Amino acid sequence: MLLAWTWMRASYQYPLSAAMMTVASFVVNALDIAAIWVIFAHVERLGGFSLPEVMLLYGTAGLSFGLADLLFGNVDRLSGHIRSGSFDTVLIRPVSPFVQVAVDRFSVQRFGRVLQAAVVLALAVPQLDLTASRAWMVPVMIVCGFAIFVSVFTLGAALQFLLTDAPEVANAFTYGGNQLTQYPLSIYGGELVRGVTFVLPLAFVNWQPALFVLDRDDPLGLPHWLRFASPLAALLLGLVAAAAWRAGIRRYRSTGS
Repeated sequence: MLLAWTWMRASYQYPLSAAMMTVASFVVNALDIAAIWVIFAHVERLGGFSLPEVMLLYGTAGLSFGLADLLFGNVDRLSGHIRSGSFDTVLIRPVSPFVQVAVDRFSVQRFGRVLQAAVVLALAVPQLDLTASRAWMVPVMIVCGFAIFVSVFTLGAALQFLLTDAPEVANAFTYGGNQLTQYPLSIYGGELVRGVTFVLPLAFVNWQPALFVLDRDDPLGLPHWLRFASPLAALLLGLVAAAAWRAGIRRYRSTGS
C-alpha cells in the first residue's frame, strides 16, 4: 500500500494532469458501451439478451477487470524488469516481488476504467427488477471475477519468465478476456464457450452467475450447478496461478547486471 500511495502522490503533484488522464480513461472506455448501444439501435436482442442484460454483463466484467488491472495490472510489465535486470533489485527487497511489480508505476488513470464500469452497472441493475433472492449474486460475481482476472494476470506474468518477449501473449488472455466477457457468450461458438468454461474459466467471471441472476437457461445446456461455481473456479485458478508464479521465481536467473 505504501508503494502504491507513493506513486499516487507523485501523480497528484500535477493534479490537473492526473484528473485529465482519469477522465480520458473514462471516455475511452465509454466507447465500448457506445458500441453496444449502436448495436441495439439496429437489433432488439444480442445473443438472446436485452440491452439492460448486456449492460449487466458489461458492468460486472468491466468492474472486476478494472479493479484487477488497477491493483495488479502492472505485472504484465514483468518482462521489462527481467530484460533490464531491475528484477534482481526486486528480489533482494524485504517485500513480496509480486507486490512490488504490481504497484510499480501505479497509475491513477486506471480509476477511469473502474468508474466507467461502475456507472454502467449502476444504470443496468435498476432496469432489471432483480429479486433479493437473485441480486445477492451480483457482488459475488464481481469479487470472483476480480480474483479470476488477477489470476490470469499472474499466469501471464509467470509466462514471461519463460518467454521474456511475449507480454502480448499474456495480454491476449487479460485484455482479450475482458472484451470476451463483456458480451453474452451465446454469440460465440460452442467450442469457445466450453474452452472458457472448462480450460480457462472466464465464463465464471460473469456469464454463469449472470444466468442465475437473470433466471435464464444456459443456451448450450451446460449443467445448472455451474452458475454457483464461480468461487470454486476462482480458488482453483488462483492456486494454479500462485504455483506458476513460484515456479517462475525459481526458474529466474539473474542477468548479472
